[in-house]
Amino acid sequence: MESEGLRSVSCWFLVVYRLWATYHAVGVGEVMAGFEDLEVWQEAHKLAVEVYKLARRFPADERFWYTDQICRASTSIPTNVAEGTGRYGRQDFKHFPYIARGSLEETKYLLRLGQDLGFIAQGDYVRLLEGYNRVGKKLNALINSLRKGE
Repeated sequence: MESEGLRSVSCWFLVVYRLWATYHAVGVGEVMAGFEDLEVWQEAHKLAVEVYKLARRFPADERFWYTDQICRASTSIPTNVAEGTGRYGRQDFKHFPYIARGSLEETKYLLRLGQDLGFIAQGDYVRLLEGYNRVGKKLNALINSLRKGE
Protein backbone atom coordinates (compact mmCIF):
# COMPACT_ATOMS: atom_id res chain seq x y z
CA MET A 1 0.00 0.00 0.00
CA GLU A 2 2.77 2.40 0.97
CA SER A 3 4.78 1.65 -2.19
CA GLU A 4 1.66 2.25 -4.33
CA GLY A 5 1.28 5.74 -2.81
CA LEU A 6 4.97 6.41 -3.41
CA ARG A 7 4.58 5.31 -7.03
CA SER A 8 1.65 7.73 -7.48
CA VAL A 9 3.69 10.58 -6.05
CA SER A 10 6.61 9.66 -8.32
CA CYS A 11 4.36 9.66 -11.41
CA TRP A 12 2.83 12.96 -10.37
CA PHE A 13 6.29 14.45 -9.84
CA LEU A 14 7.43 13.27 -13.27
CA VAL A 15 4.41 14.89 -14.95
CA VAL A 16 4.97 18.17 -13.12
CA TYR A 17 8.69 18.10 -13.92
CA ARG A 18 8.04 17.52 -17.63
CA LEU A 19 5.59 20.41 -17.73
CA TRP A 20 8.11 22.61 -15.94
CA ALA A 21 10.89 21.56 -18.32
CA THR A 22 8.73 22.31 -21.35
CA TYR A 23 7.96 25.82 -20.18
CA HIS A 24 11.53 26.53 -19.12
CA ALA A 25 13.28 25.05 -22.16
CA VAL A 26 14.89 28.27 -23.36
CA GLY A 27 16.46 29.30 -20.08
CA VAL A 28 16.07 29.36 -16.34
CA GLY A 29 13.04 31.42 -15.44
CA GLU A 30 12.07 32.11 -19.07
CA VAL A 31 8.72 30.79 -20.17
CA MET A 32 9.02 28.88 -23.42
CA ALA A 33 6.79 30.39 -26.07
CA GLY A 34 4.70 28.28 -28.36
CA PHE A 35 6.30 28.07 -31.78
CA GLU A 36 3.80 30.53 -33.26
CA ASP A 37 4.99 33.16 -30.76
CA LEU A 38 8.61 32.95 -31.93
CA GLU A 39 9.60 35.66 -34.42
CA VAL A 40 11.98 33.29 -36.18
CA TRP A 41 9.12 30.85 -36.82
CA GLN A 42 6.75 33.63 -37.96
CA GLU A 43 9.20 35.01 -40.50
CA ALA A 44 10.31 31.57 -41.74
CA HIS A 45 6.66 30.55 -42.15
CA LYS A 46 5.84 33.67 -44.19
CA LEU A 47 8.81 33.00 -46.45
CA ALA A 48 7.82 29.36 -46.93
CA VAL A 49 4.35 30.49 -48.00
CA GLU A 50 5.96 32.92 -50.47
CA VAL A 51 8.16 30.14 -51.87
CA TYR A 52 5.09 27.91 -52.37
CA LYS A 53 3.27 30.71 -54.19
CA LEU A 54 6.32 31.40 -56.34
CA ALA A 55 6.70 27.67 -57.08
CA ARG A 56 3.31 27.63 -58.82
CA ARG A 57 4.98 29.55 -61.67
CA PHE A 58 7.87 27.11 -62.13
CA PRO A 59 7.97 24.91 -65.24
CA ALA A 60 5.81 21.79 -65.01
CA ASP A 61 8.73 19.55 -65.91
CA GLU A 62 10.54 20.74 -62.74
CA ARG A 63 7.62 19.83 -60.47
CA PHE A 64 9.17 16.58 -59.26
CA TRP A 65 12.68 17.83 -58.62
CA TYR A 66 13.36 21.52 -58.26
CA THR A 67 9.89 22.61 -57.15
CA ASP A 68 9.58 19.75 -54.67
CA GLN A 69 13.08 20.33 -53.31
CA ILE A 70 12.73 24.07 -52.71
CA CYS A 71 9.30 23.66 -51.13
CA ARG A 72 10.56 20.94 -48.77
CA ALA A 73 13.68 22.92 -47.84
CA SER A 74 11.74 26.13 -47.16
CA THR A 75 9.14 24.40 -44.98
CA SER A 76 11.81 22.49 -43.07
CA ILE A 77 12.96 25.72 -41.42
CA PRO A 78 9.75 26.61 -39.54
CA THR A 79 8.93 22.92 -39.12
CA ASN A 80 12.14 22.27 -37.18
CA VAL A 81 11.65 25.36 -35.02
CA ALA A 82 8.13 24.15 -34.23
CA GLU A 83 9.30 20.62 -33.49
CA GLY A 84 12.02 21.90 -31.18
CA THR A 85 9.51 23.81 -29.05
CA GLY A 86 7.63 20.58 -28.46
CA ARG A 87 10.65 18.86 -26.94
CA TYR A 88 11.48 18.52 -23.26
CA GLY A 89 14.24 20.79 -22.12
CA ARG A 90 17.07 22.74 -23.64
CA GLN A 91 19.14 19.72 -24.74
CA ASP A 92 16.31 18.29 -26.85
CA PHE A 93 15.26 21.67 -28.24
CA LYS A 94 18.66 22.97 -29.28
CA HIS A 95 19.25 20.26 -31.88
CA PHE A 96 16.39 21.50 -34.09
CA PRO A 97 17.53 25.08 -34.82
CA TYR A 98 20.76 23.59 -36.18
CA ILE A 99 18.75 21.46 -38.59
CA ALA A 100 16.67 24.52 -39.50
CA ARG A 101 19.87 26.46 -40.22
CA GLY A 102 21.03 23.73 -42.61
CA SER A 103 17.67 23.84 -44.39
CA LEU A 104 17.95 27.62 -44.57
CA GLU A 105 21.26 27.38 -46.43
CA GLU A 106 19.78 24.75 -48.74
CA THR A 107 16.85 27.07 -49.49
CA LYS A 108 19.19 29.98 -50.22
CA TYR A 109 21.14 27.83 -52.67
CA LEU A 110 17.96 26.62 -54.38
CA LEU A 111 16.78 30.23 -54.74
CA ARG A 112 20.08 31.05 -56.41
CA LEU A 113 19.78 28.03 -58.69
CA GLY A 114 16.22 29.01 -59.58
CA GLN A 115 17.36 32.50 -60.46
CA ASP A 116 20.25 31.21 -62.57
CA LEU A 117 17.88 28.84 -64.41
CA GLY A 118 15.42 31.67 -65.07
CA PHE A 119 12.66 30.33 -62.78
CA ILE A 120 12.91 33.21 -60.29
CA ALA A 121 13.01 36.91 -61.19
CA GLN A 122 15.83 39.03 -59.79
CA GLY A 123 13.47 41.06 -57.58
CA ASP A 124 11.90 37.95 -56.06
CA TYR A 125 15.33 36.42 -55.52
CA VAL A 126 16.70 39.50 -53.72
CA ARG A 127 13.58 39.91 -51.56
CA LEU A 128 13.54 36.24 -50.51
CA LEU A 129 17.28 36.12 -49.93
CA GLU A 130 17.09 39.17 -47.66
CA GLY A 131 14.26 37.53 -45.75
CA TYR A 132 16.18 34.30 -45.32
CA ASN A 133 19.25 36.24 -44.18
CA ARG A 134 17.08 37.83 -41.45
CA VAL A 135 15.78 34.38 -40.47
CA GLY A 136 19.38 33.12 -40.33
CA LYS A 137 20.31 35.87 -37.86
CA LYS A 138 17.28 35.02 -35.73
CA LEU A 139 18.14 31.32 -35.83
CA ASN A 140 21.68 32.14 -34.71
CA ALA A 141 20.28 34.23 -31.85
CA LEU A 142 18.01 31.32 -30.85
CA ILE A 143 20.92 28.89 -30.99
CA ASN A 144 23.06 31.21 -28.87
CA SER A 145 20.29 31.60 -26.28
CA LEU A 146 19.95 27.83 -26.07
CA ARG A 147 23.71 27.38 -25.70
CA LYS A 148 23.81 29.67 -22.67
CA GLY A 149 24.10 27.68 -19.53
CA GLU A 150 25.82 24.69 -21.12
